[in-house]
Amino acid sequence: MSDTKTNPTKPADDANAVPPNFIKDIIDADREAGKNAGRVATRFPPEPNGYLHIGHAKSICLNFGLAKEYGGTCNLRFDDTNPAKEEVEYVESIKADVRWLGFEWQEPVHFASDYFDQLYAFAVQMIKDGLAYVDDLSDEDIRDYRGNYYTAARPSPFRERPIEESLDLFARMKAGEFKDGEKVLRAKGDLTSANMNLRDPLMYRIRHASHHRTGDKWCIYPMYDWAHGQSDAIEGITHSICTLEFQDHRPLYDWFLSKLPFENPPRQIEFARLNLDYTVMSKRRFLQLVQEKYVSGWDDPRMPTLSGLRRRGYTPRSIRLFAERIGVARADSTVDLALLEYCIREDLNAHAPRVMAVLDPLKVVIDNFEEDRVEWFDAPLHPEDDRYGTRKLPLTREFYVEREDFLEEAPRKWHRLAPGKEVRLRYACLFTCTHAVKDAEGRVVELHGTWDPESKGGTSPDGRKVRGTLHWVSAAHAVDAEVRLYDRLFTVPNPNDTADGKTFIDHLNPESLITLRACKLEPHLAGVAAGERMQFERLGYFCVDPDSRAGQPVFNRTVTLRDTWARIQRSQQRDAKPPKAKKDKTPVQAETPSAPVREGLEPIKDEITIDDFAKLDLRVALVKEAGFVKGADRLLRLLVDLGEGRLRQIFAGIRESYPDPAVLVGQSVIVVANLKPRKMKFGLSEGMVLSGGTAPDKLVAATFKTDPEPGDTVS
Repeated sequence: MSDTKTNPTKPADDANAVPPNFIKDIIDADREAGKNAGRVATRFPPEPNGYLHIGHAKSICLNFGLAKEYGGTCNLRFDDTNPAKEEVEYVESIKADVRWLGFEWQEPVHFASDYFDQLYAFAVQMIKDGLAYVDDLSDEDIRDYRGNYYTAARPSPFRERPIEESLDLFARMKAGEFKDGEKVLRAKGDLTSANMNLRDPLMYRIRHASHHRTGDKWCIYPMYDWAHGQSDAIEGITHSICTLEFQDHRPLYDWFLSKLPFENPPRQIEFARLNLDYTVMSKRRFLQLVQEKYVSGWDDPRMPTLSGLRRRGYTPRSIRLFAERIGVARADSTVDLALLEYCIREDLNAHAPRVMAVLDPLKVVIDNFEEDRVEWFDAPLHPEDDRYGTRKLPLTREFYVEREDFLEEAPRKWHRLAPGKEVRLRYACLFTCTHAVKDAEGRVVELHGTWDPESKGGTSPDGRKVRGTLHWVSAAHAVDAEVRLYDRLFTVPNPNDTADGKTFIDHLNPESLITLRACKLEPHLAGVAAGERMQFERLGYFCVDPDSRAGQPVFNRTVTLRDTWARIQRSQQRDAKPPKAKKDKTPVQAETPSAPVREGLEPIKDEITIDDFAKLDLRVALVKEAGFVKGADRLLRLLVDLGEGRLRQIFAGIRESYPDPAVLVGQSVIVVANLKPRKMKFGLSEGMVLSGGTAPDKLVAATFKTDPEPGDTVS
């Protein structure tokens, strides 16, 4: 893109800000107690066996953000303990993703394989100390001897094998004398523990496979539980932050560290992983989607991988904002995909230049416009930021509009094109449609009309009102392009729900990709580079795809301007409702006089059932901040704590009752916690505060006399 566009430097947002959460509380307490001399060291430990996804982004933002905030360090360490599934390709893609998100690790890049010699030496010491033994049981027998939650464990016949014998066998395992699965090294844990991870866990298994870094040096590889904590300790990690599925592994993590000579062992802390609706978060399922050709690859723009989101047009800033908004909690929950979409809209609204594109073109001819005439108009690239500059728009006798912007028989409130209707061509002039031309099958193929030469720029000297404004593209200057309209990959919020006997594949959205190949774009978009983002006015936000070639640009729709999915669902719900019965206009004498209505109170509206009310998730929220909203006479802006590890922003219509909003700070209020986030011009409102009163303009928030905990259920 050229013309007078500039590259404005926006104020840098804090890429590493971490909102208040329970992990920060733990770190603060450790620092106050003098642990690790106040030092904070975290790490991000991905397995190099796949591409990172949006769930990893949450962990990246948390680990790197905490290190930044406390003036500490964050290591990037690859857990490369499984040579059969690891590839250099994944290592490089993960490094690129972390940097793309805006983070830098403490050099050098670390690998669990860096510590294979040291881990082996630790294992030898464990055998010498009588804490580990070589076991000959098969995998199936080990599972049988270990028992389960309902049956006690039995000791392996080899558990009391002499130390010297185990040392000899372990050395021969390392030397490659045994086949895969023939022997394993196990720790002598607690066979009576209800925690299965402590029942003589495996430490090493034999695997004759070449490693992407160590080649064929090793044929025994450490299990994750053995490598994880020791690698943390070797690197001097202070806080090892994991997702919640590792909570049951923490006793084993601590047990291993307690048996080795570490003065200041790290502390493992678990937080809830990210679950996002309308998608899946499993590498195994990602791989199935790729291998069975349901998507084009790991970077398919419908995939929740970071490479897929990047290709679709998501920005690092939007993903960091999303991670900040969802916060850090101890309990699993599912986040509405609409919040992620809101974050990218908010970012691109501020940073994306505006251009015009016609995706389903219908030719229009201006009958009173000379054939060789060209009128040029200046148009801003951003309506709210002059630093983006302007571009030139040519108007010629023939131009294109969207086919959906024309109706031959238009309803009364139709403000677009129709015979006899006048519209504004964005930035150019006023145009009146006179008639349509149809083909032999009756399909409209061309529109005709006239322009008002006195209306250049879109206004007329007589001041007449024209309600409709359309985007358009000059036919003579149009850039031909392919546009890919992406939508949600699945049709249901939880694709993993197989209660009806279906698999997640059965829930794939057949309209998740619609490809349009005859689109017309304004000339400013000639020569755009892959990765550039922009708003197609009235249509949505788009990004140039790497498949683009010279003279053949390809654009991906990042997100619509509005949540069309929610609108479609509401429409379907309305259509599914039975039609309302017509009112009987025959007068009926009431048998019982109606109860008197108190002056100033509105009558009770339509009744709902107890089942309807049960759908509301009412929670206790502690008000942390309260203030006025500029430009809103009835609203207060509240920041409330619902025990989620983050603060929610809620706009409440209770301003008249609180001339000093500060009186609400510290109060416990009731919030409807499961409302869909609502985008307002002041920001995102993530819930509703219950309130009541004798008049709509005198509502008071419902509060508690007791001190319930934030997040408690209200019933």
